[in-house]
Formats: sequence, C-alpha cells, structure tokens
Amino acid sequence: MRHFLLIAIVGLFFAACGPSPQTAETTQRDTLTAVLSPEEQAFLDNLASLCGKSFRGRETYMAPGRESWAHLDFVMHVTECGEDHVHIPFHLSDDTSRTWMFLVENGRLRFRHDHRHPDGTPEESTLYGGYADGSGTPFSQHFPADEYTIELLQDTLGRQWNIVMDEAMTNFSYQLQYRDEIVFQADFDLSNPL
Repeated sequence: MRHFLLIAIVGLFFAACGPSPQTAETTQRDTLTAVLSPEEQAFLDNLASLCGKSFRGRETYMAPGRESWAHLDFVMHVTECGEDHVHIPFHLSDDTSRTWMFLVENGRLRFRHDHRHPDGTPEESTLYGGYADGSGTPFSQHFPADEYTIELLQDTLGRQWNIVMDEAMTNFSYQLQYRDEIVFQADFDLSNPL
C-alpha cells in the first residue's frame, strides 16, 4: 500500500510541475510561427490576405522542348488560410488535381505540391517541394528541392520553385527552375479576382 501511495504522490508532483496541455499547445504553436524570419512570416501573411479569392492566370514562359500549357485555363483559388498554412488549389482547365501548400513545418516555411486523383486519393508523386532558402522577401520566396523531393523525383535537375508577388499585390508568379534557369512560369492577375 505504501508503495502505491508513493507512486501516486510522485505522479501528482510531476503532473503539477509540468506544463498544462493548453500551455504546451500554445507554446508549440508559438514556436512554429515565431521561428519564421520576418520576411517569411510577412510572405505567408501576404498570401493569406488573398484568402477566399480566385484569380485567372496564364503561361508566360515555357522552355523550348517542354509541352506548353498555354491553351489551358489557369485559375488559382486561395481557399484555406491559417496561422501556419495557406492552401491554393491550382486548376488547369478541368484538371483539379493540384494544390500548392505553404506550410510552417519544423519551424521553417515549406512549399509543397499536393497532387490527388479525382477520388481524393494521393497520386504517386505528391507533396514534393522544398523549404524557403532564407534569401526571400515579404513578396518573394525561393524553395530549392528538399531531400524528400530529390528522392521522390530522382531529381538531378536542381529543381527550385520561386513564388513572386509584386509589392502592389497585383501579380503572382509561379516559377519552376532547373539548374538556375526558369523552365516554366505562370502569372496570375491579383488585381481582378474572379
């Protein structure tokens, strides 16, 4: 009986000294957002300011030899925004398989491509992207391919994604680079929501 009582007292002591669940959750959330650089946080906030709106875009550059998407209808929908994420489904005509995800993961700003089949199940190549490289501004961020992406895509091309908005927030550019050269760019008119 004394042994049981001792265990109970020790358990109560540690419960009383440890952080409350609410405090732990708050601390974790604050840690996730607090470690972003001011530029990365401002960038995420700028994206979130577009929440609930959709914008038409177009292919503005495709490298020679790559299949052009110029004939497709480009629309980005800023649908989900929170303190640690912004989700932007990107539709190409009837193809609604893509969502751009800007996330605070491991205390860093991460960009991922979520590709899904029409039934909602993940495609084989999905969630690729990278972490912001620290050279960005409130209006542009650069995301070199991370280890997961390099392994998934067997990347030998040095992929990098750049997201660039002008300071007036009238244009949003999505750029894909291979070995420091842009191979694809799409621009969206933020001044004229759908």
